[in-house]
Amino acid sequence: MFRNKEFKFMFITAAVFTAALSVCGYAICGVAAAVLVLILGIGITSGFVMITRRRYADIDALNSYLVRVLAGDEAPGILDQEEGELSLLKTNIYKATSTLNYQKDLLAKDKLALSNAIADISHQLKTPLTSMIVMNDLLKKEDDQGKRKEFLTTQSNQLDRMSWLIQTLLKLSKIDAGTITMKPEQVQAVTLVQEVVKAFEIQMELKNISCKKQITDISFNCDRNWTIEALQNIVKNCVEHMDSGNLLSISTSDTNIYKEITIEDTGCGIAEEDLPHIFERFYKGKNASKDSVGIGLALSKTIITSQHGDIIVESTEGVGTKFSVRFYKTII
Repeated sequence: MFRNKEFKFMFITAAVFTAALSVCGYAICGVAAAVLVLILGIGITSGFVMITRRRYADIDALNSYLVRVLAGDEAPGILDQEEGELSLLKTNIYKATSTLNYQKDLLAKDKLALSNAIADISHQLKTPLTSMIVMNDLLKKEDDQGKRKEFLTTQSNQLDRMSWLIQTLLKLSKIDAGTITMKPEQVQAVTLVQEVVKAFEIQMELKNISCKKQITDISFNCDRNWTIEALQNIVKNCVEHMDSGNLLSISTSDTNIYKEITIEDTGCGIAEEDLPHIFERFYKGKNASKDSVGIGLALSKTIITSQHGDIIVESTEGVGTKFSVRFYKTII
């Protein structure tokens, strides 16, 4: 404490001032006055020293607290119930360090999520790449034109799969990073559903899947292109899990809280233990097809929630699945 120049200056000033007053008191009123002034000066100076030592101890505790925070250690709380400038400083420092710790936890979670995503992407790309390498080696040695055509077809399919995966991952990354801005507009439900179903008409015809539409005269305030992509991923998931003779139903409704598009199939359904995870990236349920990547529904969920909507799913294994895509009228 005595190493502080300001404190040393104030202490010496108080001592000199006390001594000067004592001499003056002795000269004017005698010994008793000089002793009284001296005792009073020593008392005031001692009180000043004690208060200053306490403040220095508090400041030193704050400094130790900040050192521990900067070192990454778990620091205890420093809040107190006293009033004063130092207590306000303590409170604000605690708020700042709590915010930093919260950001640190978020950063750690983001790093873990990124690590898991990279591992998942590597795994998903490794399979088609390995298949293509094998096919390429076989093509070098194969003279039979039929076999060569078969190998080339397999390679083409794998390339298509990789291209779709990479494009989907890029879309997800852009949405997560906030570099894509949704451009809402009023889109008629009839137009929206027609655009969604159009991409699957041939596939449903080949699989003998019927499509029933019950579209009301309403419109949705959404980004047209992104919403179509989200709904197409849902329909794609339904069609892939349906057999010949199954029915795909698409309907719309309007409530006081939200407008809704319902997509329902009579396919194999989703297992109960898989339902909480179907919107997780790269998650594949037990009824997933062998070519499933587990990212289409995740993209749909991200697109809809980024427009302040939600997707509700209900399913019974062996009966079918119902997806309810809701666009809320009021953001709470």
